[in-house]
Parts: sequence; structure tokens; C-alpha cells
Amino acid sequence: MSCDASRSTVYGVASTLMLMFLVTWAAAQSLEDIDACNGKNDTSAEPQITACTALIKLSGDNSKISTIAYNNRGNAYTGKGEYDQAIQDYDEAIKLDPKYAKPFNNRGVAYQKKGDYDRAIQDFDAAINIDSNYTNAFANRAETYRKKGDYPRALKDFDQAIQLQPKLIDLWNERCWTHAIVGELQAALTDCNEAIRLEPNAAAAFDSRGLTYLKLGHWDSAVADYNAALRIDPKLPTALYGRGFAELKKGDPAGGNADIAAAKTIEPNIVREFSRYGL
Repeated sequence: MSCDASRSTVYGVASTLMLMFLVTWAAAQSLEDIDACNGKNDTSAEPQITACTALIKLSGDNSKISTIAYNNRGNAYTGKGEYDQAIQDYDEAIKLDPKYAKPFNNRGVAYQKKGDYDRAIQDFDAAINIDSNYTNAFANRAETYRKKGDYPRALKDFDQAIQLQPKLIDLWNERCWTHAIVGELQAALTDCNEAIRLEPNAAAAFDSRGLTYLKLGHWDSAVADYNAALRIDPKLPTALYGRGFAELKKGDPAGGNADIAAAKTIEPNIVREFSRYGL
């Protein structure tokens, strides 16, 4: 999806890695900084950046602590959309530990967000070379290949990611969407049905199945799935546009045009996106 900002899924950017902690090294305040730098309790970006910066200053010769703190601070900058600053932090983490896969994956995400897909793929390649079972790197590389329009490679990476983590709903959903784009519609339905089975309240899975039904020409089924998606996420632009498209096909110009107008307000490139799918 070249214009799929409304659906983009990122894997492995959240700061879930716990910092190494030595009781003889840290004081009580450092414990608070560790929690904040790890993003515990959904720490917002600024406190997380402040805490990681403090840990970097305190760590001294402990390169492992600095490595993870740079990585986590990079994640916080990525969350703020400050991708160049994030990339600088990931660079520092990689310099300190070139065999640490996470900053390669996360730097790849930052490059992907900047639209530098080739650099992103290089980083995902590096992460996978370090850890051949790194599900998030396979999934992020699949997303990047899809953005480049290289659907066969995207599907191959989604296949590998699903083999590694078959219960991760986003993987089934995104593979469904990719199958639908290339017209492999029965495979798409199988994947979306599995995503919905795993998580019955996932708006994105109903959205993806709605796209599949659009491409099959099953307008009533498409509307039903888009209605389900919009009950969960009323401002999902792909669902609004897809429902509008189906409503027009069903002979409801008022409802169809209203949904399409609402979708274009949220995502101005939505018409071009769907035209790429042959709709």
C-alpha cells in the first residue's frame, strides 16, 4: 500500500525491553528512571526521554545500560515523529553493541516512516541476520516491501512472521490485506477470518475483509464488514471509503457519497489509494 498511512502497522517500536539493573549500581532515583526509560505504565515521550538521558549519563562504563537507554530513547523520539533524532540514538546503540538486533529493527522503522524504504530494508535485513527468529523485523520488512509495491516479497515475509508467531492478529490481518490487493481473494478471506477469530473486536480485520468482499463484488457482505469496523473505530478512513464505494454499487448515491466525503476529510489520498487496488 503506497498510500496506506491510515492502516500502517509498526512492529517492535514500543519500549518493552527491560534495562539491565545492578543493585550495587543504582540508587532509588535510578530505579524510577529505569521504569520511565522502559516506558512502564505507558510513560509519555518527554518523561521517557528525560529518564533515558539520565541513565545514559549515569551508566559510565556500563555499555549495556547505555545501549538499551539509547534504543529506548530512540523509540520515544520515533513516537514523537522526530525520526532524525531517533536515528541518531539508534546509531549510538548500534555503535555500542553491533550484535544487538533491536536498534537495527527500530532504526528501520524510523527510516520507513521517513519514506526511505531501501535504508529501512537494509536495517531489517541486519536485524534478521543477527536474530533469524525476529518476528517484528520480518513483519516490518513485509510492510516496507508492500509500500514499495513488492507484494511477493511482502507475502513471503508475512508467511515467515506468522510461522514464528501464529497468534499475532496483526500478521494475519496484514497478510489478508496484501492478498486482497494482489487479487488472491480466497487466501485473503482465510487470513481475515483467522484474524477475526483471534480477535472478534479488531476493526482492521473487518476493514480488510471488507476490501476483499469489494474486490469479489459482494457488496452486501462488504457493507456488513465495514459497519462492524466502524462500530469499533468510527473514523477509520479505509472503512468509510470502502463502505461508500459499496453503497454506490448498491445504488445508494447519498449514503455512498457521504461516506466517501468523510473518508477524504480524514485521509486526502484515499481515492488514489483505492484506485491502486483496482477500485
